[in-house]
Amino acid sequence: MGTLGTVLLVALGVLALVFGVLVFTLNSMARVTFALLAALVCVGGITAVLGLPYLGVVIVLMMVMEMVIMAVFMIAYMMNPAGLMPMSMLHNKRGALAISAVVFAALVAGIFAVPWPDRTGIRPGDTTFQVGRSLMGDQMLTMVTLGFVLLATMVGATVLATRRGRYDRFGDNLDRRPADDPAGGGVGR
Repeated sequence: MGTLGTVLLVALGVLALVFGVLVFTLNSMARVTFALLAALVCVGGITAVLGLPYLGVVIVLMMVMEMVIMAVFMIAYMMNPAGLMPMSMLHNKRGALAISAVVFAALVAGIFAVPWPDRTGIRPGDTTFQVGRSLMGDQMLTMVTLGFVLLATMVGATVLATRRGRYDRFGDNLDRRPADDPAGGGVGR
């Protein structure tokens, strides 16, 4: 890792830590959601800087979608307006602070106490393939097939759930002008 990689690693690490602290200090669920999103995006960036760009991008995409869905559900279903009312994210503050300090100290001590292995051999050219191979092993074909089956199931369920087809608004002979659009502007609705 070069100088730029080291600078990015330190900057993303500090930002992840700052946003992680903001998760517990901000006073509304919506703000906490976006602070958590920023912290997890920084973690995805750290993963990419450490040589696993595919995994880093997957982390970022997964966390963005998860946090956006969480924000939408908060806006739709929370009793206060969009989760913006002041509230405390901390419960049992002294106990939580003591436990988190002990866990943090143990993790930092573990970083320095563990005898880290030296690299044996050369680094592989394609880290994405290496991660996929170690995660999936001999089941790669099964997982790829399962992915296509799930995609086909989602598309099929969407098609079956819709009442009208793509060209139904133009009539049986596709000659109805203007089209019968449900949003208005057409004939009949």
